Parts: sequence; structure tokens; C-alpha cells
Amino acid sequence: MIIADKKPIEEIIEAIKDYKKILILGCNECVTVCEAGGKKEVEILASALRMYFLNQSKDVKIDEKTLERQCDHEYLEEIRNTVENYDSILSLACGVGVQFTAEKYHSTPVFPGVNTCFLGATEERGVWVERCQACGKCILASTGGICPVSRCAKRILNGPCGGSSKGKCEINKDLACAWQLIIDRLKALGKLDEYEKITPIKDWSTDRAGGPRKVIREDVKQ
Repeated sequence: MIIADKKPIEEIIEAIKDYKKILILGCNECVTVCEAGGKKEVEILASALRMYFLNQSKDVKIDEKTLERQCDHEYLEEIRNTVENYDSILSLACGVGVQFTAEKYHSTPVFPGVNTCFLGATEERGVWVERCQACGKCILASTGGICPVSRCAKRILNGPCGGSSKGKCEINKDLACAWQLIIDRLKALGKLDEYEKITPIKDWSTDRAGGPRKVIREDVKQ
């Protein structure tokens, strides 16, 4: 899922301080799971902002709404008839949701309320870890299900590098070497011969190097 983290409230206030009618728009998907932008977070932020503006003797209207998703036309249509009541939107969705909302309602300023961090998983309550960089060409089948692109600090496709020591990364001695994890996993699976195969130079055009990406499925297009 997409992992996001709350922006400092000071940064949010700086962005919206000149607006009088603000809609705080949450998202029920990834940012809800990582506790950054769901209904609960919308309510907490709205309360904090109301208190701030009250203390500043400013008459600011702050409303709340949480959509199922902000990266989908269908759900963004839910605010079609009310968006004109606001002079700004504070979105707690990921960067994709913020941009999609801004594109759909281009005459209304849309501000981000969270920082979008990475694609990751929940390691434990309150701890999320990166697991994928969405590079566009997955090699997990040959690396025991462990991604060297996201988990190796150097993104090495054939490792480990000469800097790793005792199963730890030279960048951070508390960080496991991704390639040591891969080797251990392949051993456990009885597939260590996969490690001997050289992964060719990656075509990074499937990553961000090729510009904004698009996936088109003709079988599901309408």
C-alpha cells in the first residue's frame, strides 16, 4: 500500500491561512491503514485547525468529508455539488489523490495534508516499512521474493556489494543487507542456483527514468 505521514500542522496552517472556507478531505484507503489521512485523522486535524483559527480570532469555516478513494472519478464525484462552497481543499490522501482531486476541480486550490513516503507494508502497529519502488519490471521471482531495488541501499541487481559485513549494510549497521536476505531465502527454498544467474542491466525506462507512466488494459477499457 502507499504509506504516508502527517505533515506538521505548522506547515498546513501556512498553506491555508488565507482561506475562509476549507474542506478537509480524507481517504478511506491506504492513508487510513497507515493512520495518516482517514476519517479519524480528518476529525483530529479539523478540531486542531478550528481551535487555531479561533485563537487567532479568524472566522474560518472548516468542513470534513472522507471519500472511499480520491484516485477514482466515481468517488470524487461525491463532492461535485458542494465543492463550490469552499475556497480551498485540504486533502489527506496520498500525492496521487491530491493531484487527481486538483485535476478534477481545477478552479479550487488543493493542498496536501500528508507527505507521501513509499510503497510498503505494516510491520507492526505504528511501524511501516518500504518494500517496493514500483520500478515497472518485477524480478521477485528470481530473488526469493525479496526486492533488491527497494531494499538494497545501492539498488544492486547482482549483489552483495563489497561493503556489506556480517549480513549488515555498510550504509547502516542496523540495516540487514538485502542480498544477504536474498541468499538466505534462496537457501531455505533450495533454489540457491538462482543466485548464480546474472540479472541483466535493468531497463530503467519502466521506472521514473521514462517519465510519468501509464498502464492501459484494453480488455477492461470501456
